[in-house]
Amino acid sequence: MQFKINKITSALLASGLLLATHSAFAADPEIEALRQTILDLDQKIKVLERKNEIAAEEATAKKKETPVVNAGPNGFGIKSADGQFEYSLKGLIQLDYRHFDKPDHTANADDGFTARRIRPTFQGTLFGKYDFRFTPEFGETLNNNATTPSSNNSRVIDAYVDARFDPAFKIRAGKFKPFVGLERLQGGGDIKFIERSYVSNNFLPNRGLGASIYGDVLDSKVSYAVGVFNGTVDGGEENTRIDTDNDKDYTARIFTTPFKGSDSVLEGLGFGIAGTYTNSATGALPSYKAPSQQLNFFTYNTGTVGDGSRVRVSPQAYYYYGPFGVIAEYARTSQEVRNAADTVHDTLKNDAWQIAASWVLTGEDASFKSVKPKNPFETGKDGWGAWELVARYQENSIDSSAFGTAASGVAARFANPTASAKEAKTWGIGVNWYLNQWVRLATNYEQTKFDGGAGTFANIQDREDERILFSRLQFQF
Repeated sequence: MQFKINKITSALLASGLLLATHSAFAADPEIEALRQTILDLDQKIKVLERKNEIAAEEATAKKKETPVVNAGPNGFGIKSADGQFEYSLKGLIQLDYRHFDKPDHTANADDGFTARRIRPTFQGTLFGKYDFRFTPEFGETLNNNATTPSSNNSRVIDAYVDARFDPAFKIRAGKFKPFVGLERLQGGGDIKFIERSYVSNNFLPNRGLGASIYGDVLDSKVSYAVGVFNGTVDGGEENTRIDTDNDKDYTARIFTTPFKGSDSVLEGLGFGIAGTYTNSATGALPSYKAPSQQLNFFTYNTGTVGDGSRVRVSPQAYYYYGPFGVIAEYARTSQEVRNAADTVHDTLKNDAWQIAASWVLTGEDASFKSVKPKNPFETGKDGWGAWELVARYQENSIDSSAFGTAASGVAARFANPTASAKEAKTWGIGVNWYLNQWVRLATNYEQTKFDGGAGTFANIQDREDERILFSRLQFQF
């Protein structure tokens, strides 16, 4: 259109020039009037062209100010045109069914449905570098510091702000997962088994209230984190409240993926070590749960409390290659304790470890995140989603110094060997069906053998094996 206008303008100007030249020889009033008309038309065309330019400039400016609304695979959100501000809504819903093959040894091992996680998340970015996340929990509460092994108290699990000043220097403050446990740092919708391992659930902190400095260095091949938190018992989650003492938990972690970006068989290898320290871990101590997360296999005697320092150490690693993945993790807690009568003081060293493997049968790449099917399941079509097999072995051991004997009496130590086992060994298998990247069906079978935990002081026996079958329907967006 612009080309045509310019052509017309050039033609009219040329005609005008000829007419003007001709008028120099013959002053014809009609020709003079035509020449003036052409000049007026040329002026109007110039005005029109300028108006079009202004309209285009205004449209471009408006486009720069118009926010972008998204509703798709990554959830629902809105983002400013310049990308500096972004808000999104995400969600995780996990509906489980649990079946216990041998529930006779406890009244809490009941079959039934449960809403394991119901978590809407509101998150976003301000000024391009300040991120925030707010996640309440309306599902089941499973915590080592909960009032019962399984309760249903709605609460806030994530409420924090990130400041990304540089890839090598970021700050996070609020309530969040401390940078300690490897499996714990996986999202609740990304874990391969229905329940996390002993390392995550019984030892390393779940979520804390505090602040961390963290970042990635050496071409993002090394990540580090240091933090300070109010502190919580093994496997526990802090409430959003002021601390009950002045002593804090200090955390540190370093993790490396030395072959990242190398296009070698070791590209998916990562390993590191993490730990926590506090000088004064006083007060109530945790109970340690069996894999079902419904039953405690070890509980301290009433009145036994922490009475000094607590140190946790956790070496950790993963490896992913094609459809194969494996994760391994160990944790040890050294905890100073005293008995109810304040007559016995000791430092107990409890530990746990796990190794878990996964294999994606449909050929998708395994990773620390959830599997994304190449061919989502759709009725009447060839897509069957992604299928994944998982297997895990794990152990949880209690320091033998924790237990009283027939000679010393249970009150002289910290736990009763006829009521609490000193070791739990669990193997499990499972299958995950990812219908698409938002919907997953999972089934796990796990069997646990206990050392101790039944009988009498004269005849301490092993607690009955626990056999559990889990199923889960998960929605995540």
